[in-house]
Amino acid sequence: MPVCITRRKFIGGAAAAAVSVANSRTDAAPKKFSLLDIHQHVLFSKRPEDKLVLHQQVLDVATTVLLPGDGWMHVQLAGNEECWSHLQAHPDGYVTFCNVDPKREDAQQVLQTHLERGALGIGEQKFKIPADSPEMRRVYDVAREFDVPVLLHFGREYNTGLERFHKILEAYPQVNFIGHATGWWANISAVGASGGYPNGPVKPGGISDRLLSDYANMYGDLSANSGRNALSRDPDFASDFVLRLSKKLIWGSDCPCHDGQGGAYPKGYCIAQRSLARLKEYVADPRILLGITYDNGARLLKLGIPL
Repeated sequence: MPVCITRRKFIGGAAAAAVSVANSRTDAAPKKFSLLDIHQHVLFSKRPEDKLVLHQQVLDVATTVLLPGDGWMHVQLAGNEECWSHLQAHPDGYVTFCNVDPKREDAQQVLQTHLERGALGIGEQKFKIPADSPEMRRVYDVAREFDVPVLLHFGREYNTGLERFHKILEAYPQVNFIGHATGWWANISAVGASGGYPNGPVKPGGISDRLLSDYANMYGDLSANSGRNALSRDPDFASDFVLRLSKKLIWGSDCPCHDGQGGAYPKGYCIAQRSLARLKEYVADPRILLGITYDNGARLLKLGIPL
């Protein structure tokens, strides 16, 4: 069993990577990226843990956020305890969220236990339930109690009701929410936004764009092929979108490849490498880029922001 540590001690240790970056950063423009990966998994698609470590090392990620699963999600990735074990084996550069099936009777107790141990957020919540259901509101209540963000997988079946999610943002102004996945990123467009990986031009006015623009407590997780597709489908729109909402976007990988080069991934490429390449195309100012790839996530997780 992982050693139980207090939330204060854990946050202090988790901030070490941020501090090391802070100590090396000056008022001059940074010479390279600093990366905080908001979205990775232990045993993702049965990937060995040493390959996860290799993947993050190849990308030169300073801080990796582990997102556990619960219930049915164990088919795809590891749960809370395995994430704690990974942190124990790799104490530098990794932090973890916690997760629970919101329909469990003990859902709030499970989250409270892991947040007390030092988890820095809740998610990835990926369950077949409306995002504004009473069960999910119980999750948000815990997030408000502990002042941590909630990362949500929006899809055709998961966390449904995105069109009503503004009511949750209004009901929980103290809670920061991070949107992710096909149901989130397809909806940057006002047309053809039911989910999936749409091609072609984006029509302005999509739900996700409006939520990011209008609500201070809504953020976007650029990981996975859904985030990569949002950056790629309409470059003219995406270049404006990224700059306009640069303080609300957080880079992540959610990539299952084994080596940061596409190894063992059927599509033959590294999602993280492709999304980073797109961001480099759109963002010429290194400080804006640094905000998306490190500072925005570090600020939400209270890891400390380089001066």
